[in-house]
Parts: sequence; C-alpha cells; structure tokens
Amino acid sequence: MMFEKIFIEEHLKSHPKVQEIQTRFPGSEFKFIKKVEDVFGRVKKPYLQKRTNLNLFIGEKKGQLVKPAPPAYGLSGEPHYYFVHAYNCIYECNYCYLQGYFQSPDIVIFLNHQEIGDEIKRLAEEHEKNHPGEKIWFHAGEYSDSLALTHLTGELPHYFNLFKNLPNAYLELRTKSVNIKELIKLEPSANIVVSFSLAPEHRAKMNDLKTPGLKARLQAIGDLHERGFPIGIHFDPIIYDDKLVESYTDLIHQLSLALPPETIRYISIGVVRFTKNVYHQVLKNYPDSDFLIDDFVKSFDNKIRYNRPTRMWILGKVKSLLVEAGVPVEKIYECMEDE
Repeated sequence: MMFEKIFIEEHLKSHPKVQEIQTRFPGSEFKFIKKVEDVFGRVKKPYLQKRTNLNLFIGEKKGQLVKPAPPAYGLSGEPHYYFVHAYNCIYECNYCYLQGYFQSPDIVIFLNHQEIGDEIKRLAEEHEKNHPGEKIWFHAGEYSDSLALTHLTGELPHYFNLFKNLPNAYLELRTKSVNIKELIKLEPSANIVVSFSLAPEHRAKMNDLKTPGLKARLQAIGDLHERGFPIGIHFDPIIYDDKLVESYTDLIHQLSLALPPETIRYISIGVVRFTKNVYHQVLKNYPDSDFLIDDFVKSFDNKIRYNRPTRMWILGKVKSLLVEAGVPVEKIYECMEDE
C-alpha cells in the first residue's frame, strides 16, 4: 500500500510512530498541519477515488473518545460502547456505510491511545462499582477495520495490556482482515474477542471488494482459534439471493471446519441496511450491484432494509442453519433489528 500524501499534526513530529511511518513510506509527500479537521474532509473527495489516490492523516482524536453503541449492537443485557481509533478503511465493500459518512475516503489514524484507554478504564471501573460482576463491552472497528493496519499503527499491545487488567470489561476487535501477524505476538485473553465478518464465497467476491477472500479469513480464524484467541462471527450484512440457503449452509459447514461451532463466543446475523444518505451513495457508486434491484423499505429506525416479512424469513432461516450446525441458540443475536 502507498499513500500519495501523509498529513501529520505538527505537535506529533517527534512521536516515534510518526518517525516510523516516515521511514516506511519514503515515496510519500509529507505535510504538517495544525489539526486533522483542518484538511480531512474539508473538500468532498469521491469515495471511489480511494482506488487511485489515497492519503493518510495522523493525529489525535478529540472530543468524545468512547461512545455508547446503538441498541442491538451486541449481546443483549450488557452495556456496549465503541471507541474511535481510526477513520475509514482500506477495503471497498460496496454496501459500506462509510461511503456516505465522511466527506473523504482517506485514512485517518489516531495516536492518543493512552487517553482512549484512560476513558475505557474510567467507564469500566465506574460500571463495576455500580453493577458488580456485570460485563461491559468495548468495540473497535466501527469506523475502520480493527486489524487491517495494525502492523502500521502498533496499537494492539496497549489495548491487550489494558483489558487484561479490566476483568469485567470485554474488548471486541471487528475485522475482515487476515493481518494477524501483530496479534499472534500477544498472549490471548479470555476477555478479548476477535470477531470476523463472513459472507458466502460468491457474495464476498461480489460485494467485499479488495478484502481477503473467504478461505483466507477462515484460515486466519482457525489459526487464532488454535492459539487460544476467543472468536466471534458476524454474518452481516446478509444479502438475499436465490442461493441464500445453499450458500449459507456451505458457509456454516466451512466455518465448522475452521473451529468447532460450540466454541464460537457469539454470532451476529443482520440483513443489509442503509441510511437514506448512504443508500443514495451506493446507488451512485455501484449502480449495477445486484442487491439494489430488490425492493427496500424504510423500516423501524428509518434505515432502508428489506421489508419485515423478508427480513424475518432471512434471519430465521440463517439462525436455524446455525443451530442445526451446533451453535447454541443463546450465542446468536440479531444485529440492529427490532424485537
């Protein structure tokens, strides 16, 4: 990967990570700026320009560092938060909501992990004080892939050390990446879950553009499982086609070869969905995508989804296939769905 330009907040000039990145990308043009927000997204940059012209921004995250997750984001009955350590993704999934979220597809990485960690620790300790013994979850990967650039960011040891000292707090690393080389240098912890988004092979090829293929992801899952890392799975977004039952039957079988179904910490299932703004961006960027020929409706949270009978059939069918394969039903939850 190459970045045409790398923008660095000037107060970070002497930061070891900045110096390492400068050495790693000698062909990039480096520019020092006051704040990331002064340049990133100030002029709208087409999402698909990421294919030919991608820049990198390095700064410190300001404002709210850890945010409450929306309802049905994780297993019910436990509080969920996500923390922001980066913006945007090197992959190009054609349903991705990021294409309608930021004004630019450029990558932003933040270096103030100590501050982010301090806020996580504060929330975890406050929750333990008020709700002794109850789990609290923190998720990475809301605005970026949590593993794809870890060889560059070097942040994983910080968060592993943090959560190993917060036994009531759980960390989820959400990913489609097979970049596990920094991860396997670390000691697994029961409260740090690596969760992979999976789709049937033909769907991954059609929709998960520039991502590692299904076989590569399953291999990474198997490797991490053998090393003792807890694994979560996301079948999300599920896109309907005439092969749905056949393809998810095959996907679940392949997953069961990578690790025993009963050892999976949890599996989320959710249908493809868009905000109105993202839906219009998808229509613009990928007008020939086959999933756009289906009728969508505005649903309970104003997002655009399949109509409720179709959603319930899809989710019910995939859930039944998982249970038949040996996944305990209590480990399956519907992501971002109504009751």
